[in-house]
Amino acid sequence: MYAAVCPPFSTTSTASRMSYPSTIQAIAISKTGGPEVIEKREISFPKVASNHLLIKVQYLGVNFIDTYYREGVYPPSEFPFVIGKEAAGVIISLPTDETVLNDPDYKKRGYKEGSRVAIDYLSSHAEYISIPWKTVYLIPDSISTLTAVSALVQGLTAVSFMEEAYNVQKDDIILIHTVAGGLGLLMTQLAKSRGATVIGTTSTPEKAALAKANGADHVILYKNEDTVARVLEITNEEGVHAVFDGVGKDTFDSNFLMLRRKGTLVSVGNASGAVLPFPPIKLVKKNLKLLRPTMDNYTYTPEEVFYYGNALFSLLADGTLKTKVFKEYPFTAEGVQQAQIDLTSGKTTGKLVVKVSD
Repeated sequence: MYAAVCPPFSTTSTASRMSYPSTIQAIAISKTGGPEVIEKREISFPKVASNHLLIKVQYLGVNFIDTYYREGVYPPSEFPFVIGKEAAGVIISLPTDETVLNDPDYKKRGYKEGSRVAIDYLSSHAEYISIPWKTVYLIPDSISTLTAVSALVQGLTAVSFMEEAYNVQKDDIILIHTVAGGLGLLMTQLAKSRGATVIGTTSTPEKAALAKANGADHVILYKNEDTVARVLEITNEEGVHAVFDGVGKDTFDSNFLMLRRKGTLVSVGNASGAVLPFPPIKLVKKNLKLLRPTMDNYTYTPEEVFYYGNALFSLLADGTLKTKVFKEYPFTAEGVQQAQIDLTSGKTTGKLVVKVSD
């Protein structure tokens, strides 16, 4: 499936296409499995729909969702399948559909050929992509392309989840699992800016130090400490107001012990595997709330995309949120394989990116 790379029809003129290559390179899989199934393939240059922007990609963001598709946790609809959901680059051509060009939501974006943009769209790990305009975020002049791709998906997740899944408030006490990862660090910074107390879990003293440097008040080394006991000790046996859990299966049950009455469990992801089915009556004892949101459903409409994009870039511009790039990888099968291996190893901190072009 080339959902973001090869839409089913083209309205781009022959003249404008002449300067483009007939084929491009993309990161894809032909079957699900381990990192070894990742390959760099030659595919056709994308056909550009009349409501799409054509983008030359400069950077890719590597995220856990890439591994979910690669492993088959989220089944690809067909093979070969171009992976990836985050990229940044430069607009090469604008939509040609007059309805789009006259749309007030489109016009207020201010897209221009040559504008730097970040994108959140499935099957984006390719040299060129053609995608609907509403999922494209215009990067302000004050923010670098690398910063934008380092922050987009995880930053939008942090901002939307901490506003809509659980609206973090002053004096809240929240627990963030994998607090030193890319999402964990941004969530920590955002929660602290709202006046919350942050408890985090991580695996090493080095990661704990990084989390504290980013604002975490208490960091629990889950390999050496009893996480439940420490959280209850820190909160005087009351528990936390909310848990943001990107681990999944391995931490799911213990979250219920660490939440206070009327607390909220936000299941952010499933790095350790999908959560097993459980009886809803499990929520009754403390009148708990459970959500398993996806950021795409908080940034679904053009209005929501515009709102959360502006919110994220404003927080980056004023220094409330700061990104940390763990490593930059080459645009090769081996480079992306290693990025996914590193991401799932539990050894990384911050964001993993792939450099595609200048």
